[in-house]
Amino acid sequence: MDIMTWVGLLTGIGVVLGAVASGSNLLDFFNLPGLMIVLFGTFAVTLVKFRWKNFAGSIRLALSTVFTDKLDDPVSLYLELKKVAEVVRKQGLLGLDDLEIEHDFLRKAVMFSADGHHLEFVEEVLLEDTQQTIERLQTAERVFRGIGEAAPALGMLGTLVGLVQMLNNMQEPSSIGPAMAIALLTTFYGAFIAQLVALPLADKLLQKTQDELRNRMIVTSSMLSMLRGQNPRVLKDIVSSYIPGLLEMPEPSPHASLTATREE
Repeated sequence: MDIMTWVGLLTGIGVVLGAVASGSNLLDFFNLPGLMIVLFGTFAVTLVKFRWKNFAGSIRLALSTVFTDKLDDPVSLYLELKKVAEVVRKQGLLGLDDLEIEHDFLRKAVMFSADGHHLEFVEEVLLEDTQQTIERLQTAERVFRGIGEAAPALGMLGTLVGLVQMLNNMQEPSSIGPAMAIALLTTFYGAFIAQLVALPLADKLLQKTQDELRNRMIVTSSMLSMLRGQNPRVLKDIVSSYIPGLLEMPEPSPHASLTATREE
């Protein structure tokens, strides 16, 4: 679980609600017509922009990506790649059959390499898998950014509705309050949804997309280097372009080795 995402999200919402509660009743900030304008209006606009399967898939992907911390650390990924390279150097590609790999994408790359496929085929499969994964993440990011753009606009639309109702009923003082509430609260609802929920989640999705792409390129570049028969010593130079400061990092202890389990 990505604790800091939850902390940031809940803290932001809590600060706003606390500020509201400190000076008035929370119920004063609840207006059903205004909330419906923003929520259902934003939902409708999002459906116009995106297909339903993209919208539903983006919600599921965001919940499984933004609020979880499944992303592999690039340094640990490099260390595992280094151990894989040592096995290839000592035992050849056939030695990869017995390796236990923790990282999902690296496991897939090792599997295709151990099966003896041509380098071009392995490269094509890994790049295609990367492209499809990144496209799904980018779609989810665009969906949440679209929500963040639509919510304030629907809030302004609700404000105009409230102002028109208020101006049309100036002769009845009792109607001015509810109309003014819609006018102001819809803008509040739109800004709240956009600035505290949708846009931060879109930015987090963008960041995790970039991190996922970096890790997959590390794996792809490293495995292709092994298939080309390059010396494992150049692995650090290849990966260093993706991990700043890697060249200055000390090498791990020789006792931290990846064990290969063989069938007796």
